[in-house]
Amino acid sequence: MNIDFWLTRWTRKEIGFHQRTLNPYLTQYWPLLHVDRARSVFVPLCGKTLDMRWLSESQPVLGVEIARNACIDFFSEWNVAPQIQRIGEFESFSARNVTILCGDFFALRAEHLRNVGGVFDRAALIALPPEMRTRYAAHLLSIIPAGTPLLLIAPEYAQHEMSGPPFAVAEAEIRVLFEGRDIEVLEQVDISDDPDNARFRQRGVTRLVERVCKIV
Repeated sequence: MNIDFWLTRWTRKEIGFHQRTLNPYLTQYWPLLHVDRARSVFVPLCGKTLDMRWLSESQPVLGVEIARNACIDFFSEWNVAPQIQRIGEFESFSARNVTILCGDFFALRAEHLRNVGGVFDRAALIALPPEMRTRYAAHLLSIIPAGTPLLLIAPEYAQHEMSGPPFAVAEAEIRVLFEGRDIEVLEQVDISDDPDNARFRQRGVTRLVERVCKIV
């Protein structure tokens, strides 16, 4: 999995991973993280998710996204003209309490995230193959302030039934990736028969479980 893969997906608008509605787990469980509303919520590999709009109603939001098309679409679909400026290796798009840094997640440094008080990951970890998930988790933990809580959503299915993304991420792997942190499974739901997940059945997935974890 490389940057060109995602740039191509966005250019061709092959974005079946984009949720057209607000994520229900976010609204239900985000308050449990007790993030200071003066601190930012970090949304890695954010795309143009509507979740950032909801979060921005109560606190600042910082996203990072490699595809410039996604950054432009986010604000365009919100009918907002962002302020655009260059911040080192990143192009920053900012308006209405939301800032998206357009660039490589792995180029982020702790100074970019020093005001972050919480992390919401619905689409980052599961977008990466196993070897990159290890690198992703290590880099994330190295750049967020110590003790920053995370809300993580990840699917689990038999990986041999479908090639990702989204990739299957088991609870055991989550515990290895975030070893040393307290991990609580808030909800675990079998969504195999959910009509919204027909595309997974079409690709051969027989059982799909969605897991919501609080990591502190």
